[in-house]
Amino acid sequence: MTKRILIFCVLVYSFSWAQPQTQTRLKIDGVTAVVGDYVILDSDIDKAYIDLQSQGVSTKDITRCSLLGKLMEDKLYAHHAEQDSIEVSNDDINNYVEQTIDYFVQQLGGIDKVLEFYNKKDEQSFRSELFEVNRIQQLSQRMQAKIIEDIEVTPDEVKVFFNAIPEDELPVFGAELEIAQIVIEPKVNAEEEKRIIEQLESMRNDVLENGSSFSSKAILYSQDPGSRSRGGRYTLDRNRPQMVKEFREQAYRLQEGEISQPFKTDFGWHIVTVDKIRGRQIDVRHVLLTPPVSNVALGQAQNELKLIKKRIEDGEISFANAAREFSYDKITRANGGVLINPSTGDTRFELTKLDPELYNQILKLKDNEISIPILEEDRSGNKKYKIVMVTNRFDQHQADYVQDYARIKDLALKEKQLKTIENWMREKIADTYVSVNTASQSCDFANNWLKK
Repeated sequence: MTKRILIFCVLVYSFSWAQPQTQTRLKIDGVTAVVGDYVILDSDIDKAYIDLQSQGVSTKDITRCSLLGKLMEDKLYAHHAEQDSIEVSNDDINNYVEQTIDYFVQQLGGIDKVLEFYNKKDEQSFRSELFEVNRIQQLSQRMQAKIIEDIEVTPDEVKVFFNAIPEDELPVFGAELEIAQIVIEPKVNAEEEKRIIEQLESMRNDVLENGSSFSSKAILYSQDPGSRSRGGRYTLDRNRPQMVKEFREQAYRLQEGEISQPFKTDFGWHIVTVDKIRGRQIDVRHVLLTPPVSNVALGQAQNELKLIKKRIEDGEISFANAAREFSYDKITRANGGVLINPSTGDTRFELTKLDPELYNQILKLKDNEISIPILEEDRSGNKKYKIVMVTNRFDQHQADYVQDYARIKDLALKEKQLKTIENWMREKIADTYVSVNTASQSCDFANNWLKK
């Protein structure tokens, strides 16, 4: 049943031959609202409550009106995403549904108990419902991202934003740190690296010559935990590079169905194939293999860091220069080892928001004290040693325009993005068909859904 037919079923028209311009709309029981091509049922609000509770969220102070407003926002975004031809991958959604059901089964002890908990008659209807919910969520997220993707703030706008804040309302920033690191990666045995390359070449030939499944190879052998369960699948977007440069270069030069030769990145050795090219986006699959590192190589990396640490402590070389000369980490090496906060884009880390692992590494360090070599292992199984040092501390303080410019700029940008979203929402509600049932018209919505 198409969305248009759904709307026809929801809105029943009775026409008067004497007055053909008059239309009376009769609401079928159970329909709470209609936004564009989307219907929101009373049961959808009940499901939203259940979903929040299953995530451990307290629903004590959450009203049906606020949940309805949120559902209507999601439907408005999704409706206009489809109008703007924004696409989401069915494979990605199906993978999400699979992971969600696996999680529910683990939590509740079986698919029968999951269906009973969510009051579903069979697994297929439950899967279909999860698919549609996630499809709408993804459309909503992509529409919101599109609305604000070109929003920027100028230095003048940042200054105007800061000066408009009353002095007694200026934000207070918590204690912050600047942290530097030097990373040494153990050297991989040449024979092991050769074995890995030959294994990938064998997989490639088996797919091309014997018709084996690339997806199955990824599920069975790939050491990338982020894509292994999906058969090695990722979607790349030319406008939003999310993979390392070497990976993107290999993927973008392939045609559909082609498989790359083995190539190396910081994560290990890969082969990649292209499933589908969709304009700016391409669906790819890859297999990642990481050569094992011997204990001897790990010990050598640790000893190298101990020597570097001693040279810094003896005053032979500064930490920053040692990082530039010896560190294997490409991102921090040019900064003299200083870490960049991925949340803010600057070099400061708020103490209370530090990653727990990093917090434990610097917890007992005094200013300019260097840690002992620390062994780290990433999600792909790569091991490396590093030393870290707190290079600067900033006590809790009221926002200062010069000292905290990066943070203030971020706040100004978020406010501008929020206003852009609000303006978009106001315009689209006015231009979009919206109907709210009588029982819900007493709701005090944040948006003008009733078009008063």
